[in-house]
Amino acid sequence: MNIKRRATRTIAYFSMEVALESPLPTYSGGLGVLAGDMLRSAADLGLFMVGVTLLHRKGYFSQRLDTEGCQSEEPAAWPVDESLHLTDGTCQVEVEGRQVTVRAWRYLIPGASGAVVPVLLLDTDLPGNDPYDRTLTDYLYGGDQRYRLCQEVILGVGGVRMLRAMGYTRVVKFHMNEGHAALLALELFTEAFKQTPQRRQDAIDLVKRLCVFTTHTPLPAGHDQFPLDLAQRVLSPNQWEALQALGCCNGSLNMTFVALHLSNYVNGVTKRHSEVSRTLFPNLAIGSITNGVHSATWTAPAFRALYDRYTPDWREDSFLLRYALGIPLDAIRQAHDEAKQLLIEEVNRWTNAAFDQHAFTIGFARRATSYKRPDLLFYDLDRLRHISVQHGPLQVIFSGKAHPKDEEGKALIHKIFRWAKELTPEVKIAYLPNYNMALGLLLTSGADLWLNTPQPPYEASGTSGMKAAHNGVPSLSVLDGWWLEVLVEGVTGWAIGSRDNGTVFERRDDKDAEELYSKLEETILPLYYSNSPRWAELMRFTIALNASFFNTHRMIQEYVTHAYRDR
Repeated sequence: MNIKRRATRTIAYFSMEVALESPLPTYSGGLGVLAGDMLRSAADLGLFMVGVTLLHRKGYFSQRLDTEGCQSEEPAAWPVDESLHLTDGTCQVEVEGRQVTVRAWRYLIPGASGAVVPVLLLDTDLPGNDPYDRTLTDYLYGGDQRYRLCQEVILGVGGVRMLRAMGYTRVVKFHMNEGHAALLALELFTEAFKQTPQRRQDAIDLVKRLCVFTTHTPLPAGHDQFPLDLAQRVLSPNQWEALQALGCCNGSLNMTFVALHLSNYVNGVTKRHSEVSRTLFPNLAIGSITNGVHSATWTAPAFRALYDRYTPDWREDSFLLRYALGIPLDAIRQAHDEAKQLLIEEVNRWTNAAFDQHAFTIGFARRATSYKRPDLLFYDLDRLRHISVQHGPLQVIFSGKAHPKDEEGKALIHKIFRWAKELTPEVKIAYLPNYNMALGLLLTSGADLWLNTPQPPYEASGTSGMKAAHNGVPSLSVLDGWWLEVLVEGVTGWAIGSRDNGTVFERRDDKDAEELYSKLEETILPLYYSNSPRWAELMRFTIALNASFFNTHRMIQEYVTHAYRDR
């Protein structure tokens, strides 16, 4: 990496997980995919940015599903030295009173502009470190609270020090992608406060000018919190003193509070999520920048070829996808047929479920957890069976991992396997293991309809529907997250629920299931099976209206305008 480039005004983007490539297990789901897409768009647009994350030598986990749908987990070890370049950068971080040496591996993200964005992956597996400390960059979201807090010290404190050790002397903004990275702000405050301990507010103001914070969860329980006695043991004496001076801890070390108090710009990831966040953190200014996805990454090969032909330069300027309105309907149908064939072949290879290329196919893939409500589709098995027989045929593909400690999420996967057996042969159900970027692209491009059924207001954004939109796949979704901003009923998809009440909170399963079934049998399936040109037109509108806006090129330009400028 050129030293002159390091000396350029740079934005440092910190994230506990980053999806670099599908096979590299440095991500667990949406947060990491968003981080990777953000950095890919930065490279496309020639933005001077550097990513900072942990190595995760043993990954999140490899999912195993038995014939009953019971999940077990195995480490997802990967050949680090075959995928990354080991730099000569090292730094020291104090953890629980021990000095821990941190080194950095580098991954380069090439952009359509010819620019390159480096990502530094921090690693503590060095011979001189304590055996426990050598494991701190092994598992993503693994271990107990002690392990997690020690990891966050490596990411936040170690990340700041590593950037300096590697010659990044002009970092003008430190962007924290969720609260896992909040200790970077505490590290900056510790330095400033140590120099002028009598001028606490000046130190806060100095750090705030440097920091940007994006919060991703509307759930209070989703914000990292640690007992103060644990924090005192793990942090260095100087960091603990600075934390006390900061005065934002009320009985626990809340990483979100630290990031909120030390950032000049804070945002949620959709308009609705920002509204919810302001109720969680009243009296704080929380803006809104709606998430997106990296267009070229999440477009199937058949659609990439289509866009290259009809909307040249779309890779550099995703807004050009609005001109998809000029693509012939037959070309869109053909591209979708190619994408669907790849998906059906993969399903049949994994499951021997005899899925049919010509049957209406619903996709549902995301983390397996209760608020996502993957079981809503199965609320009335007889009704679902009747819909398939009378209006179908209908087949559904699921995928997603449950966190190893989420027993309720694991139980949901098990139930889906049981329901699949009960619904055979009228409704074919498949559950594909090890949901990752490659499988995500197959699913979001090959399904005929993308289904999203979270319990409002717990869906902060929901980017899988954006990926589907890049391939012309419409959504049937609860009105939450991004879907509130984009839906044109019957033009780009359909809603479960309505905007009539002004707010969309805590919906009943029975009412949502009834709406879901009604939309399928009265509108969606009849349209799909009896009016192919109209369905293709709906796909074209989905690309032109949804994909052209809900992408990370637009998103990162909003960050440049609202978050990265000097304030």
